[in-house]
Amino acid sequence: MNENPTPLESLLDLLDLERIEQDIFRGYSRSAVVPRVFGGQVAAQALVAAGRTVPPERAAHSLHAYFLRPGDPGAPIVYQVDRIRDGRSFTTRRVVAIQHGQPIFHLSASFQVHEDGLEHQEAMPPAPDPESLPSADELLPKHADRFPDPTVIDRLQEARAAVDLRYVEDPPFLTAGVRREPRSQVWFRTRGELADDPLLHVCLATYVSDMTLLDSVLLAHGRGGWAVGDVVGASLDHAMWFHRPFRADQWLLYDQQSPSSSGGRGLGTARIYTQDGALAVSVIQEGLVRVPRA
Repeated sequence: MNENPTPLESLLDLLDLERIEQDIFRGYSRSAVVPRVFGGQVAAQALVAAGRTVPPERAAHSLHAYFLRPGDPGAPIVYQVDRIRDGRSFTTRRVVAIQHGQPIFHLSASFQVHEDGLEHQEAMPPAPDPESLPSADELLPKHADRFPDPTVIDRLQEARAAVDLRYVEDPPFLTAGVRREPRSQVWFRTRGELADDPLLHVCLATYVSDMTLLDSVLLAHGRGGWAVGDVVGASLDHAMWFHRPFRADQWLLYDQQSPSSSGGRGLGTARIYTQDGALAVSVIQEGLVRVPRA
């Protein structure tokens, strides 16, 4: 084992679950310092667990998940896989993530043997070249004065250390107090090359998909989010559809918007495109978005 792993190697190690029974796996968290486990981590690990019980020629084409309880980053997570169905074309798996004897996350995933069919897609929206945009490492330290908690930048950078994430426009935590159109775009790719394993690329996109999806909800109301302390939020449910092959170590455009927020919840919808314009993934998430009481 590498004694000085890169952030990407550490993330890949996080996704390399330990098999403790035929359909039972164990995973760990990146840090025991943060207050709760990052939702994208749990979703990605659960998809890894599901995928390891499926023949490799069957690719993940969708997932539907609920976040039930906050995860404890100081404790291992056990993933129990239920083999719901193995058909001629489709395979369905259900995964429950358990900590301290209670379910914290539930995922259903479907896998399919490749087949040809009708083809069309929504066109990729305009976006600047990702290489023309500053990385998060360049962007965040310039705005340290905007964060009341000096540890926020460190936490943001740690969460994104394995991923090169580039905002097309300033993220909500840098423009708090200014209402904007409920739409945001980021480019992302891993900081290093990945193996030619389609499940790995899908799982890494799942990991990143929970980082910024509700930003568009915050933009509509001029809120900066947890980073500046003007919103309390958490992911509630998450769904993804994987339309076409892609590589998570090549630039992907995450185009996000929010059609609605109400009842203390906000809805984010998104499309993920490859740099050459192929629609790779569709994403929908509802999250808790509460304004703290004075």
